[in-house]
Amino acid sequence: MHRKESRLFLLLTAALATVMPSLSAWSLSGTEFSAQPAPERRDAIAAGTVIDATNVGDYADVLSPAMGELISAGATTIELGPHIDFPIHPNYRAATEQHEGSVTLGPEIGDLDNYIAGRPFPITLSTDDPRAGEKAAWNMRYGYGPDETETLLMTWRYKDMAKDLEERRIEMYGALMRFDHRHTREPMPALDSNPSELYSGLYLKVNFPYDIRNTQLLTHTKLDDGAPEQAWIYLNTQRRVKRLSTGQKTDAFLGSDIMIEDFLGYNGRIRDMEWTYEGSEDRLLPMYAYDDLQPERRIVLDKHPVIAFEGAGDCFPSVTWQLRRVHKLRATPRDPSHPIGYRLFTVDAATYAPVMTEIHDRGGKLWKVGMVALSDSSRRSGPNEDWQGAITDGVSMVDVQAQHCTTLQFRTRIPESGLRSQLFTTQQMRSAGR
Repeated sequence: MHRKESRLFLLLTAALATVMPSLSAWSLSGTEFSAQPAPERRDAIAAGTVIDATNVGDYADVLSPAMGELISAGATTIELGPHIDFPIHPNYRAATEQHEGSVTLGPEIGDLDNYIAGRPFPITLSTDDPRAGEKAAWNMRYGYGPDETETLLMTWRYKDMAKDLEERRIEMYGALMRFDHRHTREPMPALDSNPSELYSGLYLKVNFPYDIRNTQLLTHTKLDDGAPEQAWIYLNTQRRVKRLSTGQKTDAFLGSDIMIEDFLGYNGRIRDMEWTYEGSEDRLLPMYAYDDLQPERRIVLDKHPVIAFEGAGDCFPSVTWQLRRVHKLRATPRDPSHPIGYRLFTVDAATYAPVMTEIHDRGGKLWKVGMVALSDSSRRSGPNEDWQGAITDGVSMVDVQAQHCTTLQFRTRIPESGLRSQLFTTQQMRSAGR
């Protein structure tokens, strides 16, 4: 289906939905959005339970192996919170229902046909399907999030776990815009002008410390997964924009424990990985209601409410965890020179958020553990009424081999007035760097 025809179809089906209430009765896609453990299993793990080195063995079946090892070593503990259902924007649900069954994979990894909006594959994954992993990867790539967000406060902290020492702090501004496959802000499903044929743009700018102030990063995710990757960096010391090579996306970003490829869970091309679905199960994840956290878990930075961190080196989000239905997804680089061996994603089944990531080195040994702290937007302080989804409050990437970590604290919002697409250009980088 051509893009103009696809957009016309979306508009027609959206109009039908307004006059045919029966379309709101979800089929398989509805059950996907509410995927969760069986009530009796969920209720067997009581809120308020603390898992530490003394009892971690009792919960081994609901923890990722890497998280179990960290708790066993005394690096952290986790407290269980009440189970809550996370909202998913009704426009995203409606788009999923309207296009259910129309999206298909092409002949090669990374080829996706007929996708317009919503969850591409609202299906029950099966290990008997050799391309189930690829379908899960596309669901993760096109998971729900507001079309335009800006992070007014993004605090990066570099920490030595062994010495319990904070080595560096960086403050940034961040912005994210979806140019196509939009669900929450007009124009939908795509911007009227998108000459570079982008799905999304990500922009970061350093505000502190002053020695790297105005350093900027811009990445573009193309609609065509086969198109070359595009990323640029502006270094204040050189006062020029430099295009990053593909290999530089796997370098440590500004000396942190995080690669550019790690951004948003996975910020690379689908076709550059072999995707393997390894089954679904129930696991504990750091998903919660921010406003219900104990006061000591919530702090204020520069007038913004954010989460605290705790454990060895303050490397772990100080939030409560809950039992969730998850998909296990392995991503193995197709390029033998790639610096990692593979990633294991723990993907929340209801939201398709990659909440936990285990990165293994080329020898197969655990290298890093990443975790994303997700809050229900309806229970998050601030004007979040239009969000209707999961808000990322914090990120931690723990290098278990080097005993080092990088943590991020976010205060992200939907801007009242729309972001300008010009923000996501190299011209803007040059202008902001002056």
